[in-house]
Amino acid sequence: MDIARPDLLEKKRKRQLAWAAAAVGAVILATLGVSRLKPAAPSVERATLVIDTVRRGEMVREVRGLGTLVPEEIRWIPAVTDARVERLVLLPGTKVEPESVVLELSNPELEMQALEAESQARAAEAQYTELKVRLESQNLDQRAAAARVKAESKQARLRADADTELAANGLIAGLTLKLSQSAAEELEHREGIEQQRLGIAGQAIEAQLRVQHAEVEQRRAQARLRRSQVEGLRVRAGIEGVLQLVPVEVGQQVTPGTNLARVARPDRLKAVIRVPETQARDVVPGQRAVVDTRNGVVEARVVRVDPAVQNGTVTVDLTLLGELPRGARPDLTVDGTIELERLTNALHVGRPAMGQPQSTVGLFRLTKGTNEAVRVRVRLGQASVSTIEIVEGLEVGDEVILSDTSAWDSADRIRLN
Repeated sequence: MDIARPDLLEKKRKRQLAWAAAAVGAVILATLGVSRLKPAAPSVERATLVIDTVRRGEMVREVRGLGTLVPEEIRWIPAVTDARVERLVLLPGTKVEPESVVLELSNPELEMQALEAESQARAAEAQYTELKVRLESQNLDQRAAAARVKAESKQARLRADADTELAANGLIAGLTLKLSQSAAEELEHREGIEQQRLGIAGQAIEAQLRVQHAEVEQRRAQARLRRSQVEGLRVRAGIEGVLQLVPVEVGQQVTPGTNLARVARPDRLKAVIRVPETQARDVVPGQRAVVDTRNGVVEARVVRVDPAVQNGTVTVDLTLLGELPRGARPDLTVDGTIELERLTNALHVGRPAMGQPQSTVGLFRLTKGTNEAVRVRVRLGQASVSTIEIVEGLEVGDEVILSDTSAWDSADRIRLN
């Protein structure tokens, strides 16, 4: 017969509770310890990173832009009248002289108008000549009449003087003297009138000839215009250079103002680059620049900054100062670098992938004597193409990672392998 032992059951229950409490405490302590452990630093291959050393000294601020070479002298040749393209005489790439014919147009109606204008000009010239001859003839008639009146007046005066002497000697009657004197005075008066009429006639002749001469000049100008339009059907280059573009085809109908061809001087080129609008605010004419044509580098100078922004960029014109590298030609892609200013005794480093001027960023600084890099807060200042100023957060000799570290934004340190 078994005997019940309540005290043993109580002891066993206490031991179980003690073990359970110990287990729970151990789990809590383990969890607390694990939570206080630092996460393992990500490992990165050092060879895949761009690392630079902070230094102090002169820092050149620059901006860079892509663009093309453009001729400084370009001539677009427009159509001056309605016409039809008959023949392309020259093809793009051909060297041309000012009188080189690029293409030929046709317009029969214009040629007819030119002939009519020339005929009208000749008719106006003939009318001018006829009017001049007629007016000169009339002028001669008036001169003859004036001369005849003058002669008659002189004869009447001589007769009156003779009658005066005869009357003084009582040889003629007083009435005869008065009649001769009256006739002399009348003819003298008529002579004055004829002289005035002759002067007025001369002025009238000049006025009529000027009117007809103006008509002649107008007809001549119209004829010259029509003839120049006809001659313009043979489209000439106008300048010495290279024919770059002929945007029309044989048989095409063109209207006044249509661009028929483009001629440029290939020996006088400039670089037209596009600079991001955020970097173009400090670009001004006169600044030094360098243009890389991929086949050589040539010095340049800023000559114009476009006041307008297009697609987030500002157009900048650079005039080339040195000899053009071999192979330089219009529309060649180039890389232009403009020097803004030189900062003396500036603390600077290579420009980080995510570093913007006048901002604060987190950069990984290498810890000396270890293979680790720790994130530090760095305040940046003015920036250039490949360098940026350090305002605070780094010192001379510090090594920092410039590569894009956005993949490790959650880590404060990384391990370099």
